[in-house]
Amino acid sequence: MKRQRITKSIGIMLLAMALAGCGNTKETREDVSNVDVNGKVCGGNLSGLTLEATELQSVQGVSEIVENVLSNQSGEIYVTENQETVIDKSTINNSVDGRELPIYCVDTEEKKVALSFDAAWGNEDTKEILDILKKHNTHVTFFMTGEWVENYPEDVKAILAAGHDLGNHSENHLNMSQISDEEKEEELMAVHRKVQEITGYEMFLFRPPYGDYDNAVVHVANDCGYYAIQWDVDSLDWENEGVDEIIQNVTEHENLGNGSIILCHNGAEYTAQALDRLLTNLEGQGYTIVPVSELIYKDHYYLNHEGRQINIHI
Repeated sequence: MKRQRITKSIGIMLLAMALAGCGNTKETREDVSNVDVNGKVCGGNLSGLTLEATELQSVQGVSEIVENVLSNQSGEIYVTENQETVIDKSTINNSVDGRELPIYCVDTEEKKVALSFDAAWGNEDTKEILDILKKHNTHVTFFMTGEWVENYPEDVKAILAAGHDLGNHSENHLNMSQISDEEKEEELMAVHRKVQEITGYEMFLFRPPYGDYDNAVVHVANDCGYYAIQWDVDSLDWENEGVDEIIQNVTEHENLGNGSIILCHNGAEYTAQALDRLLTNLEGQGYTIVPVSELIYKDHYYLNHEGRQINIHI
């Protein structure tokens, strides 16, 4: 398919022209017109552009957002002859006000959430958790440390065979912001190599231990081919307060909504006991539960101040 290359500044100008052509000034989501290769405003909505109302107040505001998405990148976008706009993958932007953020949640109109388990200690409940997930025909993400992978290789294989994500939780469960960049890289790649040897699987999701990160942690993860993943709903199962508390912490959490990422631990005392009821409750609220890999956008996105991943097609 033939593509016409245009500069970043012209691309922003075209988007501004499109918005001006729409004449929509409502404080809700904006309808945006497509732009053809000559910069002409065309009818129809620009599918995939999902910017929050607070971020989309004016043509100037949109230009600033697009500038943010494309900053520190190649500075080129492409407009195809069929009016579909393509952003180069290098335009992915995790920077918010000079700070690099991991993905906490995802902006989506679909009623779906991702369930994740950190696996750093114990495997007594892993089989039970897998059985319950199978009962609900649900797939999730397991973030595993190097020690856990080394101690329980058969569980690693079983998790992958059941269709779940294998995620990286570092080799030694250290505070990643407190070690050198070289040590950060080794923390990621040591467990990466272990999982690859055991399963052949190439992991690409990374959750920093303790949720501890700084700009360098996100940069190193990206350089190693990883998406850095946090959460916006914490089950607090690690506090070992009981089944009811876990269910309430998740299902009544103020952040629970479309695109949420839920944190659990496979080795917490009551997690396996709570899981069946937790899944039933979420399903009863209309949520589809997916692994993190199916929730996040792989490219064409930026993050807002909440760490919410927002998909953008210019």
